Formats: sequence, structure tokens, C-alpha cells
Amino acid sequence: MTTGVVLLNMGGPESAAAVRPFLEALFADPAILPLPGVVRRPLARWIARMRAPRVVPRYERIGGRSPLVGITRAQAEALAGELRGGGGAWHVEPAMRYTPPRAAEALARLREKGVDRLVALPLYPQYSEATTGSSLRDLERAMSEAGMAELPWTAVRSWHDHPGYAGALAEAVRETLEGLSDPVVLFSAHSLPERAVRRGDPYLDHVKATVEAVRERLPPVRWRLAFQSRTGPVRWIGPAVEETLAALAREGCGAVVVVPVSFVSDHIETLYEIDVEYRALAEDLGIGAFRRVPSLNTRPSFIRALAELVRKACPGC
Repeated sequence: MTTGVVLLNMGGPESAAAVRPFLEALFADPAILPLPGVVRRPLARWIARMRAPRVVPRYERIGGRSPLVGITRAQAEALAGELRGGGGAWHVEPAMRYTPPRAAEALARLREKGVDRLVALPLYPQYSEATTGSSLRDLERAMSEAGMAELPWTAVRSWHDHPGYAGALAEAVRETLEGLSDPVVLFSAHSLPERAVRRGDPYLDHVKATVEAVRERLPPVRWRLAFQSRTGPVRWIGPAVEETLAALAREGCGAVVVVPVSFVSDHIETLYEIDVEYRALAEDLGIGAFRRVPSLNTRPSFIRALAELVRKACPGC
């Protein structure tokens, strides 16, 4: 049998002109703005129109585009090689939630290759309705529209504490800690509205479990957990990274190593928010050494972990 793997991710604009459509698609998602469509869609257009002029310069600082789609394609190629090396017939395709290639395109490619079954692998380690949940629903809709609803498929819904993933991230942290004296490891995760947690979204618990799994694999070190990318008037889970950096500076901390724990690929939140904004803030606060742990991207140990996840989800493949 031939198995298709769909790597699910958010996507990102590949040019300045694509920023506004990306933002509109993002905020039109009911998982992001839980409002009736008659309100959500025009509101999404308004938010995109207002935010795009502020967001475009950020993309210009990181090369004029998001690298996320290209990185996901590279991850798909690396994962396919790892899976085939272990035996079996495998094809891996990326599917973005808000930009091309969308789920319909990925499914069309896999159907051309004659796949008999599918494994959906979201590249969000911690489950949230706003990320994994939305991407899986989008894939299921695309399968139905493509006449593939009867194709056997399974989904990896969360892998926040998978040993291979935690090991790969800890490996990257240890490399980044080298040469630093008494650093603080600052785990940074994308924030989530508090209302989502109150409604039972497991994301916060999953983030904490990821942090614990990584810490178990590190030498004794001071650490904090904080949250980034908080926007809009709603209450978000915290503390914020900005607040935490200020507190560390007051405590006399001279070295900070930031670990992105909800991102496995480079995009604007790592390349701009952490590398530009938070680095500048740390310098202004007098923190002498500021390092970010590299995103896992196509790190071999990470790709092996993804292959383990896929094989576990599809016994006998």
C-alpha cells in the first residue's frame, strides 16, 4: 500500500502584496474570530486593511516574505526520505491553512500518486482549536470536496511531549547554552486568549508539558515561561515576554536564551518578534547576552521524531 502524509501548517505571505490576503484569511477563520460569518468576514477584511501597513515592514526586515512555506516543503522532502529509508511507499505533501499550497492542492498531488491511506501531521506540537483543530477541519472539508471522504486516514492530534521532539529541542538548547555564564532559559510560546483555556482548550497544559519534557533533558539551569504575539483587546494568557525580560533585567540577569516552544519552523514570530523586537528590548534593558535557540526546521533529530510520529499513527505502514 502507498501512504500519503499531509504536513499541516499555517502558511505565510510570500510577498508584500500577499500580506493583506493572508491576514484576511487568518481572521476570517471562525477558530480565530468566533463570530457569525456575517460579522466575521467583513471584520476580517477591516482588520487586514488596518494591520497590513504595520505588518509589511516587519516582513521586509526578514527578507520581504515568510520562509514558512519553503521550510515546510523542505521538511516534507526530508520526512519522505526518512520514511522511505525505513521501508514502505510514502509520499509527503505540505498543506497550508491560509496560503497556498492549500489542502485541496496537497490532496490532488497525493491522489495522482495513488495513495491508499493518509496520515495528517500538524506541525503544531501543542494542540489548540485555533491551530491543529482548524487545520484538521480544513483538511476534512477538502477531502469531502475532492471525493476522498472514504479514504482511510488518521491524524496526529498532539505531540507536545513526544520524546523525540523534546530531545531534538533540548539538543538545540544545549548547543545554544554553550559558553554562557549563569544564563536564564526563557521558554516562549505563542499566547492564547484566556477564554479559550477556560473553555477547555488544552494548549496551555500542553505547553507546560513541553517545557517540563525539555527541562528534564537539560543541565540544571534557571528558567521562565512566557508568552508572545498577544494582540487585540481580549485577555491573553501570560506573563508576556516583554514583562518577563524586564523582570529578569531588574534581577540582574546578564544572559537570556529564548526557546520557541510552540514554533518548529522559522517565520515572523521567530525572525522578527524574537530576533529583532525582543533582542532590541533586551539590549535596552541592559541584558548583555541574548540568544535564540534555532528553530528545528529540518534538524535531523527532529525529522526522525516526525517519522516516529507518523509510523506510530499508521501501524503496518
